[in-house]
Amino acid sequence: MEEKYSHELTPAQQQISEHIRAILSLLGEDAQREGLVKTPKRVARAMSFMTQGYEQDPVAILNSAKFNEDYRQMVIVRDINFYSLCEHHMLPFYGKVHVAYIPNGQVTGLSKIARVVDCFSHRLQIQERMTKQIRDCIQEALQPLGVMVVVEAQHMCMQMRGVQKQGSITTTSDFCGAFNQAKTREEFLQLIRE
Repeated sequence: MEEKYSHELTPAQQQISEHIRAILSLLGEDAQREGLVKTPKRVARAMSFMTQGYEQDPVAILNSAKFNEDYRQMVIVRDINFYSLCEHHMLPFYGKVHVAYIPNGQVTGLSKIARVVDCFSHRLQIQERMTKQIRDCIQEALQPLGVMVVVEAQHMCMQMRGVQKQGSITTTSDFCGAFNQAKTREEFLQLIRE
């Protein structure tokens, strides 16, 4: 998604900016020094961009490009890059999302699946909830025969602080319908490994 850049801050961004300036001072920084003087506004704009998913309706995204199609085999969109902020430390986590669904008379534009991932990832999140939200959204909008979502992510809260384990990857999955059958799940997992 392209970031819309305006020189003027919204009222919410202005408040965020003021709070960031106070945080910088509380950390012992001089918020007026050259390198930091514009930081509060930059952070306010960045936070607005990284949480814009709250202003979007993910079901409407899928419904905006829904087509009748008599196709009942697995549709997979894999390796969808995403970035999010964990709600516990507001540090980034990022990785890839793999989505499969088996249509039941309706399909959606493939880019809409990626947009749904963006919608949910651009909120304060935990990986487990995001995985389920993506699955539930596709199920609600398309009423397919089954949906499966796998998310693989690295969490900066584990790498920068706390246990400081570099390169660790967390994998979550959620599925329903036809994917309750082990054979169907295994077919999807095999296809995303290739």
